[in-house]
This record gives sequence, structure tokens and C-alpha cells, in this order.
Amino acid sequence: MHKLFIFALAGFLAQLIDGSLGMGFGASSSSILLTFGVAPAIASATIHFSEIATTAASGTSHLKFENVHKPTLIKLAIPGAITAFIGAAFLSNIHSDLIKPFIAVFLLSMGLYILYQFLFKRNQQLSDEINPDKGSRFSMIPQGLVAGFLDAVGGGGWGPVNTPLLLASKKLEPRYAIGTVSASEFFVTISASLGFIIFLGWDQINWALVISLSVGGMLAAPIAAWFVKILPMNILAVCVSGLIIFTNSSSLLSVFNPGTTVALTIKIALIVVWIGLVIFALSQNKKLPFSVSKKKANVNELD
Repeated sequence: MHKLFIFALAGFLAQLIDGSLGMGFGASSSSILLTFGVAPAIASATIHFSEIATTAASGTSHLKFENVHKPTLIKLAIPGAITAFIGAAFLSNIHSDLIKPFIAVFLLSMGLYILYQFLFKRNQQLSDEINPDKGSRFSMIPQGLVAGFLDAVGGGGWGPVNTPLLLASKKLEPRYAIGTVSASEFFVTISASLGFIIFLGWDQINWALVISLSVGGMLAAPIAAWFVKILPMNILAVCVSGLIIFTNSSSLLSVFNPGTTVALTIKIALIVVWIGLVIFALSQNKKLPFSVSKKKANVNELD
């Protein structure tokens, strides 16, 4: 019972991060399950089954708070669902650790790019550039394909791939990017779960863990959606990029294993810098040529 409470609390915190920043539930939950000795394929399956409830709650909450751009959701969800099913089949037969360092390097670069675009290019009128129709109307299909596969294989990856790409391309404001990614994840989760049922079977899933993660995540979903609604876009961007940089730096440190002292020093330094950047963004928010906290763009009218 004590262990189930821990998993429920983990689900709450993971969904609070995921719903607010568009990523984090799978990565956080997977880390906990693996720490307790759960096999990678079983951990991913458990997480996806629990995410059926949490992503449904999160998507509904983001729709209620008007954080979702529906055309973008469709372009991401359909290809993502297809490759998530393929990824579930792949993970059931092969180990995924070999590709993790390459993904971490890519996402770390995306995090740095987001910081540059939304924090240090302060003189640029960001709101005038945001356009969900920028570029090819099919340009997000390959993005959805890659993200869906990585999500199923890694136990989490839909948010870490899609959120930074949407933010970096400036197709949507951060709260719409986060809300759309969170809502579209429901369809990817359904598809991956179906794949795990077929290739692993019902008897391999620990349903007590699934329920614990689900309950904790559903309780956090409305709170997270509210955070996205009220926070300014540059603050959200710094939070997202900080999460991307920290998590993927930690992944790379685990691969190269520089030693406990060096790894801990680097992680503490990253957290201190992250806090400093959040404070800097708060101070710069008052100097922007427009009020990001009060401006509400109706992106659905751009379709």
C-alpha cells in the first residue's frame, strides 16, 4: 500500500509537470518504475495504460481553458498514433538504450534554441511571427511520426519531441503548443496501449500501478491546464527549455558517467542557472513591447 501511494504521488507530480510544460509524465514515471526494478517494456506499457486516463483528463482540461489548436492536433495525432503502435511492437522485442544518447543530444540542442528565441531575442515582436500555417501544411506529419515511435519505445517522448519543435518554429504560442501536444497525446497513448496488449498481453501489466499513476495524474490535470492559461509565454518557454536541458543533460551524464561528484556539480549548476533565467525572464517580461500576459490570440480563427 505504501508503494502504491508513492506511485500515486509520482503520477500527480508527473502530470503537473506534463500538463504545464507539455512533457514529463512518461520520463518521470518511467524513471520511478525502472528504479523499482520494472522491465523497460513493462514500464512503458504501464505508463501508457495509465496515460489513457491522465491524457484524457489533461486534454479535456486544455480544451476547457482554450489551449488547443485543433488542426495542429489532427496533424500530429494521426501519424503519431500509427508509429506508436509500431514502436510498441518494436520495444517488445528489442532494447531501446542504444538510441537514447542521440535523442538526448538533439533535445538538448532544441532546449538551447528555445532559450535563444524566446528569452534573448527580446527586441523581436514574437507575437507577430506566430502563425500555425507557416510553412507546408504537412510539415508536422514527419514530426508526429518520429515522436509517436519514440514515445512508445522510450516510455515517454511525445512531449519532449513535439513541444520544443513547435516552440522553436513559432507556429503557436507556448500555451497553445503545450495544450495541443498534451491533448493529441491521448490518441498516441491509445494506439501504443493497443500495441502492448497485442505484443505483451494483459497478464504482463501491473494494474495496481496503472491505477495509482492514473489517479494521481487525473487530480493534477486541471491544475496544470490552469497554470498554462495564466503564465506569460516567455516564462513558459524558459520553464520548458530548462526542463529539456536538465533532463537530457542528466541522460548524457548517465551515459558518459563522469563520476558522482562531477555529475552532481553539473546538475546543481544547471538548476541554479535555470532559476536565474526564470528570474531574468520575470524581470524582462515588464519590458516587452506588448503585454504577453494579457494578450489572447484566437489562433482558431487562423485556420
